[in-house]
Amino acid sequence: MSRVIAASGACALILVLLVACAASAARTEPGAARRLWDDGRKVGGRTEVTDEEGDREVQDLGRYSVEEHNRRRGEGCEDGGVCGRLEFARVVSAQRQVVSGVKYYLRVAAAEENGAGTNGVSDGRVFDAVVVVKPWLQSRALVRFAPADAK
Repeated sequence: MSRVIAASGACALILVLLVACAASAARTEPGAARRLWDDGRKVGGRTEVTDEEGDREVQDLGRYSVEEHNRRRGEGCEDGGVCGRLEFARVVSAQRQVVSGVKYYLRVAAAEENGAGTNGVSDGRVFDAVVVVKPWLQSRALVRFAPADAK
């Protein structure tokens, strides 16, 4: 008997919550939920990192991308890739995108060991790097590293 009373009490509580939610939704003005996303963002879209210079994770990922490039450097030299060893300077700009993990689109300034800076950056050349981070696996992977387009 007590189980029946407890189950009916739980059902009554759920019913009250559903009615309260419906009443609350009816009182909000039309289109209010839609305006939450009217700032141009999309689910799964890229977002700018506002303080890339002060964001330690972004700077660490930029350093990682250059180190990984140096480790892999022999691969792709025939295709016009960057063959020289690079020294990390800083991340110039960054974007984040939530995928299966977080994908970082980095613009990295790096100096070639044997050359002077080009591409208008005193730190050296500018490169585009894409790094995917999966914190639950404690992994990060360099997907792309190439010279940035001159803009």
